[in-house]
Amino acid sequence: MTRLSTASRGLVTVLAALFCLTAAGATARADTESRAPQDFVALRTVDPTILQEMRYFTPHNFVGERIDGYRQPVCILTRPAAEALHRAQTELLRKGYTLKVYDCYRPQRAVNHFVRWAEDLDDQAMKGEFYPDVDKTRLFEDGYIAEKSGHSRGSTMDLTIVRLPARPTRPYHPSEPLVPCYAPKDERFPDNSVDMGTGFDCFDTLAHTLDPRVQGAQRAHRMLLRNTLEGLGFVNLAEEWWHYTFKPEPYPDTYFDFPVSSKSLAGTR
Repeated sequence: MTRLSTASRGLVTVLAALFCLTAAGATARADTESRAPQDFVALRTVDPTILQEMRYFTPHNFVGERIDGYRQPVCILTRPAAEALHRAQTELLRKGYTLKVYDCYRPQRAVNHFVRWAEDLDDQAMKGEFYPDVDKTRLFEDGYIAEKSGHSRGSTMDLTIVRLPARPTRPYHPSEPLVPCYAPKDERFPDNSVDMGTGFDCFDTLAHTLDPRVQGAQRAHRMLLRNTLEGLGFVNLAEEWWHYTFKPEPYPDTYFDFPVSSKSLAGTR
């Protein structure tokens, strides 16, 4: 009995030590996962001339509130994607335009926020602007909301072009009346972007990049953005004129969850 008790105490000691090591390892991994890899950068450090209007840091989005994980209004991307955007900006500046980004890297916790919102069918506060003709019960089936986003891999961004000299976009007021995102440009929210036919994050088939109903200057603007970016290695998501991914992606199978904050980046830890 004494030998068994001693052995048992020894086993408990070993198991306790292993538990401590495992817990420490898990803590270390969690801390590592809260930081960006070395090759993620703030876009402004690569090209400070690209305008940034980070919509998910504000309540002016389809949810109607700041989205989880957006601690600062900064665009974060993998360095290859940021440098390719810089090359696109150089081309557009020569033509009298500038790029403007609405969203860049998006943490998984933000995607989870979108999913929770989509599952709450009673919350339709922003329907009048962002999904006026879409039944909220169809957001997953129609592909507007998903449990994973390419944005979380760090090489996808949502963006538009603005004619120079760029006038500032006025602040959004949460109490203001909502106008459908596909309304004529002079009726919908006064974004300083050129007229793309719809506003950003418009849940409507008119937002499809090559929708045949979009013609004239609106189509020309979409093609200017598309041709500029695709010539530099970006791939457009056909259902969203604003959505582009730089290829090849450094992290094609990894969905990161570090916060959108300059503190998440190397050199600021």
